[in-house]
Amino acid sequence: MNSKNRDVAIIGCGMSKFSSHREEVNQPEMIHEAVVEALQDARLAMDDVDCVLHGNMELFEMVHQPDMWHVLGSGAWGKPGIRLTTGGTTGATLACAADNLVASGLHDVVLAIGFEKLQEGHATGGITNMADPLWGRSLQTGALTGTAAQKLIEQFGEERAKHAAMKMRVIMDENAMRNKKAHRRLRLDREHMKETVASSPPLVGELRMIHMCSQSDGACAVIFASEEKVAQCGSNPAWVVDHETVHREETLIFNAGKSTQRVAAERLFARNGITDPVREIDVFEMYDPSAWWGVEWLGEFMLCDGDEHLRMVEEDTIAIDGEFALNPSGGVQASNPIGATALVRVAEAAMQIRGTAGDHQVARPVGRALASGFGGTLWTVLMLLSKEKP
Repeated sequence: MNSKNRDVAIIGCGMSKFSSHREEVNQPEMIHEAVVEALQDARLAMDDVDCVLHGNMELFEMVHQPDMWHVLGSGAWGKPGIRLTTGGTTGATLACAADNLVASGLHDVVLAIGFEKLQEGHATGGITNMADPLWGRSLQTGALTGTAAQKLIEQFGEERAKHAAMKMRVIMDENAMRNKKAHRRLRLDREHMKETVASSPPLVGELRMIHMCSQSDGACAVIFASEEKVAQCGSNPAWVVDHETVHREETLIFNAGKSTQRVAAERLFARNGITDPVREIDVFEMYDPSAWWGVEWLGEFMLCDGDEHLRMVEEDTIAIDGEFALNPSGGVQASNPIGATALVRVAEAAMQIRGTAGDHQVARPVGRALASGFGGTLWTVLMLLSKEKP
């Protein structure tokens, strides 16, 4: 494990309700919902916050420097702040930056805010125009890809691969049905998976609309505090153990070697003595843009051999009451406010440790939780949280 000047914990989490259209609120008002809930959860006032981090994909709403306007809802007026954007990983980058700012001793309490109000812009337009049309042409479809589907079909056969992907989607929806703030709560039926896939519009290859995440409006706020502040407040902490970032910024077009998911997991687990992640980690909030990627990346993150990751789906190991609860919140396939999405993963993992997840709380004790972010040029961020102080 990396050494720190001091330990850091998450002591407050807040989220707005996620929806395709939050037309009843503007951006600062939507952010305010999450900030107020996080402060109440942490039993702090805005005066206790030393620094505010803000993140979104500003080209999606096409509002320059939105953090300047959002002080009306974030409470950041007059406080030190940083605006961060790293694509789909923005929320996870916010979490890592907040941890670093507190661990360094620069600040005692940092508020991280991620948001997106995608109905007010054009996410697809932003994605397809952000890269050079020649050298960056592989980015033009953004997160929309059928390559994972084809890869799994070639490895495990069409029938088994399709069944695993759709079962993954159904399990995520079962979890989302427990989560009152989730956007897509579809009440999918295990007995009619084939019919559901057949009736869903095709996108690319075997990837269909039902497999994909949506775009959502929503905000998330997470409060990080020093060990001294935790002791003073008597807070219910989820301790930050470690985090890792891996990307292929300069080598994206070559698509060779290990995935960034596997490299990040190998590094993080090696530093923290984790040799059997499925049994040593209780909950994983994974950034899963599609059901096909969810199945594939489960194998990458958990360092699975052979068909172990497919069996985890087939045997309900990843169900909310299974040995290894995956996305009790419903994951990205349920709610995807892009600038907040990866921060939601961190917040949900922390809530599981703290026992504050409500109707989608895992029944058994959660000692360790993992959260991931994904985006941009195959960026992967992993954060490990613990109930016990490191």
